[in-house]
Amino acid sequence: MPQLRAQFVLFDGFDPLDVIAPFEALVAGSDVLAGALSVELVSAAGPGPVQSGLPQIALTATAALDPHAPGYILVPGAVGPVDGDPDAGDETIPVLLARFAASEAMPLIARALDDSEVTVAAYCGGSLALAMADLIEGRTATTHVLGIDMLDATGVNAVRARVVDDGDLISGGGVTSGLDVALYLLERDFGSTTAHAVEELFEYERRGVTVRTERPAAA
Repeated sequence: MPQLRAQFVLFDGFDPLDVIAPFEALVAGSDVLAGALSVELVSAAGPGPVQSGLPQIALTATAALDPHAPGYILVPGAVGPVDGDPDAGDETIPVLLARFAASEAMPLIARALDDSEVTVAAYCGGSLALAMADLIEGRTATTHVLGIDMLDATGVNAVRARVVDDGDLISGGGVTSGLDVALYLLERDFGSTTAHAVEELFEYERRGVTVRTERPAAA
């Protein structure tokens, strides 16, 4: 099996927990699979440090986001205050997500969504950012409970679930759902034995309901 890439998209204000936990889960899965996955931190701007929404934490992208690399593109959410005055310069989560939605990353993710060899996995505010960029109108997805109504207002079929499988678009709920998304990807594409091995290693069991949409059968 050729090596697949799992690209975690960093952007200014990202939530480190949305990145690190599923990153480690996919690295562990790759170890079980004898290196089937190359797990990377990427950004639209290419290699370099990217500041998270926590002043104390930045992570370093090692490559530019490649929208056509077979595998996964994982889109985290943001961290910061929920409430505040954007006109006063408050870097609230909605402000950070809107900035990400208008960034140069979104045309690249749009190209990935059109590539049959790529699955885009977005969770917490990540799926809301895709919706704000008009990339997933008409699709079925979930996000953090605080953003469900906003997700629905963008024309997305928003559902409350831990994980939603809409084919080449996988989405997850709140912050810790990144782990559930990573484990779901391992189970869906590599089998339950692989996912269970990672669950055992992390002493973490997937939570909640996974909603799978009904997709038309191939002609």
